[in-house]
Amino acid sequence: MIRFENVTKRYRGTTKPALSAVDFEVQRGEFVFLVGASGSGKSSCLQLILRAETPSEGRVVVLGRDLRTLSNRKVPYFRRHIGSVFQDFRLLPNKTVHQNVAFTLQVTGASRGFVQQAVPEVLALVGLDGKEKRLPHELSGGEQQRVAIARALVNRPQVLLADEPTGNLDPGTSIDIMRLLARINAGGTTVVMATHEAGFVDQMQRRVIELRGGEMVRDERHGGYGDRSGLPVLAPEVEKGAAAVAALTAVLEVQREVTNITGPVEPLRGPEGSEQVSAAPVEPTSPSVTTAAAERREPGTNTRSIPVSNPEVDALGLADRLGLAEKKDRDDEVGPTS
Repeated sequence: MIRFENVTKRYRGTTKPALSAVDFEVQRGEFVFLVGASGSGKSSCLQLILRAETPSEGRVVVLGRDLRTLSNRKVPYFRRHIGSVFQDFRLLPNKTVHQNVAFTLQVTGASRGFVQQAVPEVLALVGLDGKEKRLPHELSGGEQQRVAIARALVNRPQVLLADEPTGNLDPGTSIDIMRLLARINAGGTTVVMATHEAGFVDQMQRRVIELRGGEMVRDERHGGYGDRSGLPVLAPEVEKGAAAVAALTAVLEVQREVTNITGPVEPLRGPEGSEQVSAAPVEPTSPSVTTAAAERREPGTNTRSIPVSNPEVDALGLADRLGLAEKKDRDDEVGPTS
């Protein structure tokens, strides 16, 4: 189906080849992940399969055709058998969903009757039936990618190439797109997908070809993503108003200490039958509460009351009450809080 024979690809103006002596073969009906860091050569492989580029050395054979001998005039006919999906969708903004998918057939000279039959069928396959008249800007990102997949499939290609098809999608939508690609593959279409989505590769356990610096370093039949050192690691941003958050944390800690000392607060009946709030007897566990305070009992009850002193808030300025008073050390300044 697809065969790379000792393929090397050099681009003009570069010293290091994008691909170096790459050798592999993809059988009909396989689902293959191309993995590796950015610049490892994944997209170059897909461009060679699509005949958008030609190898500097070696041979690329697709569907039994040596692409070196394929004339430019015959490339459009060859690509009818190859569907391609990209990260950025590449939809025509002023055309409806139906028109975007039909356009692929129209440029190849398909009959009107075939277009009217094929487009609704492929839209139903990707879960977009009922949305034929919508424009791309009226669709979600996942729906736009489904239109792109439908456009790639409407010619009923034997091979589907996917270059980071979930790169612009949220995790939930990405899962839906991966399930769709798996279903397309189960129908007999060969799928070759370049991706950084390590989670999907690990879960699906399909064939994995790993590239590193243009060289093929691994070809595993039921593999995982492997080396993740090239994946970006996102560090959490420093929260604004961190001092205010710290102050709130301190208040919650004090409340926790009081709860540990007194136990849960429950309404009890006093001697006169009136309801009063008191705490169940618990031995003091924190040095911040004195034994004398803990031992003070309400007359006629079996509870201990803990005196709580109220700060004289009125004596504080507004900035002091909010913890935003001006400090001499500019490094302790508190920024705006949400």
